[in-house]
Amino acid sequence: MKPHLATAMLALLAGTPSAFSQQPSSDVPPVSENKVDTETFTRTLASANRFEIESGKLAEKKAVAADVKDFAALMVKDHTKAGEDFKAALDKSQTTASVTPQGPPLEPNDQAMLDQLKALDGDAFQAKYITLQTQAHKQAVAMVSTYAQSGDDPALKEFAKKTLETLKMHEMHLKDLAAVH
Repeated sequence: MKPHLATAMLALLAGTPSAFSQQPSSDVPPVSENKVDTETFTRTLASANRFEIESGKLAEKKAVAADVKDFAALMVKDHTKAGEDFKAALDKSQTTASVTPQGPPLEPNDQAMLDQLKALDGDAFQAKYITLQTQAHKQAVAMVSTYAQSGDDPALKEFAKKTLETLKMHEMHLKDLAAVH
């Protein structure tokens, strides 16, 4: 797989790259693509899931509203479970993708978003956290939904179907948080 495709898919998962980095928006494939290849899915998912856990742990330590801390704790819990479920799906999968839920390091866009969050505190952190989470979950729902419908690997496709409902629940919870904050 071409490295720029993985980066582009990650940018898609993370939200609009022009809002968070200097990358031109032409690097992002159209959201209307009806197929996500297994290697891109596994690499993007592993990094995005780790970002959710690490940013959630960060939010739990920052000075944010109680409901945002509660959401962050839910992200750590749910995405830790998703990582375990993903590992089980990888063990059953037919893929040859060399991805584990624990590593490699975060993809560049996920690391850049985490670095942005680390540099903020208080209301600025809270606003950025809610914004990044909203955009990341919107894109995650799109990617996971697409793979659930048209993925090549049966075990990973089943994982995507099961995970999709949790991601949609997170997305709804984020709408509520954004409305309050």
